[in-house]
Amino acid sequence: MRRPGPHLDRRLFLAGAASLPLAGPAFAQERRPKPDFRLTIAPLSLEIAPGRVIRTVGYNGTVPGPLLRVRDGKTVTIEIANKSRGDDIVHWHGLHVPAEADGAMEEGSPMVDAGATQTVSFVAGPAGTRWYHTHAMAGRDLTKSLYGGQYGFFIVDPVSDPARYDREVTIAMHHWEPQFVSLQDIRKGPPADNGMEVTYKSASFNGKALGHSAPIRVKRGQRVLFRLLNASATADAMIALPHHRFTVLAMDGNPVPNPQTLDMLFLAPGERIDAVVTMDQPGIWIMGSTNDAERASGMGVVIEYAGATGAPQWSMAPMKMNWDYTIFGNPAPAPEPDARIELLFEKIPGGRGGFNRWTINGKSWPDADPIMVTRGKRYRLVMHNLSGDMHPIHLHRHSFEVTNFLGKPMSGLTKDVVALPGRRDAEIDFIADNPGPALFHCHMQDHQDFGFMTLVKYT
Repeated sequence: MRRPGPHLDRRLFLAGAASLPLAGPAFAQERRPKPDFRLTIAPLSLEIAPGRVIRTVGYNGTVPGPLLRVRDGKTVTIEIANKSRGDDIVHWHGLHVPAEADGAMEEGSPMVDAGATQTVSFVAGPAGTRWYHTHAMAGRDLTKSLYGGQYGFFIVDPVSDPARYDREVTIAMHHWEPQFVSLQDIRKGPPADNGMEVTYKSASFNGKALGHSAPIRVKRGQRVLFRLLNASATADAMIALPHHRFTVLAMDGNPVPNPQTLDMLFLAPGERIDAVVTMDQPGIWIMGSTNDAERASGMGVVIEYAGATGAPQWSMAPMKMNWDYTIFGNPAPAPEPDARIELLFEKIPGGRGGFNRWTINGKSWPDADPIMVTRGKRYRLVMHNLSGDMHPIHLHRHSFEVTNFLGKPMSGLTKDVVALPGRRDAEIDFIADNPGPALFHCHMQDHQDFGFMTLVKYT
């Protein structure tokens, strides 16, 4: 595995540069590399449908932000200009980068001050569908962080990989117009044990509501690779394309040991799926959420075959699906770890009008105890979700192997987000091979903002 090189300057991080002589800020200024990409954080007005304008913040004036694409092992330099009103930060999700460059202030990555420019450089990898997004805290402000439009694809191409498809389509799903709602009001019953939750009025594929973007035009017989990303702050997504099936090749950018062909795909916030669809049912179809109300709010896109005419169709009987990671892995158990670490996730109810708080082993960030590891050892995180909420668990700067899901042992499935259902257990293994603090948290924006975070720290 590639290891990061020396830290040269707070504003400039050079990974994989161990052969360079150590130098101070003057050297960094003199030898500052020309950026491969430039990102500008700035306010924008996003028209997801005629007359429906979302005032948000994005990258380079678009939502999603520009596609960043590099070859595995290449040193990439990115210049970030913050033209928004507040300090911000960009996280490189799924990439194995140094803590200083990762884009998480909890790890020591510097914020990009409002009006300032920052340059970050690192070795891109591992190969696969990665992404980048703001890692600022939102708290009670539903205009900030991933409630807005600051996200984009970061694809790391392998050095050698024969194409198994005819074309590629990237789709970033997002929910818009968030609002806090008390679950007591939703249930209209006795006082609930929950506080405020987030709901949404609209949704989009690639920044446009269903019916208000150009259709994805295909030809009969084509094999189309869909790179799907759930970039929503707190909402999961179940996606289907009627009369077509998805062959899942990769999850979170990592090839799955056992590709599966399915009618529907589930993505929790932060997850990605690479799936191939063989276009063998000519017509004009809607690809989108299996939830009628969510699809009506904009969660979908039109798939149009060459020569087809008529209105887009959604013809799919209601179906239920219990998402099971074990079908993508191997049934054989994973190797025994060097150590097991038990983690209990609990909710402290906020009550009517309040906000729930979250704890890991009884403590909330920033008081949560760190997960202590030693470099080179294999650790098993044994996770117990004692709340009724689903938690998409994310570990920064490392990949992990799902080794038990809902009581079923497994191996071989590598991810960086795993969706842990309410009141269930799961286990993940990772090798401590990227020294420095690494953030461990729930990818639900409100959960992480209200306590569901801690750090993995190397001894």
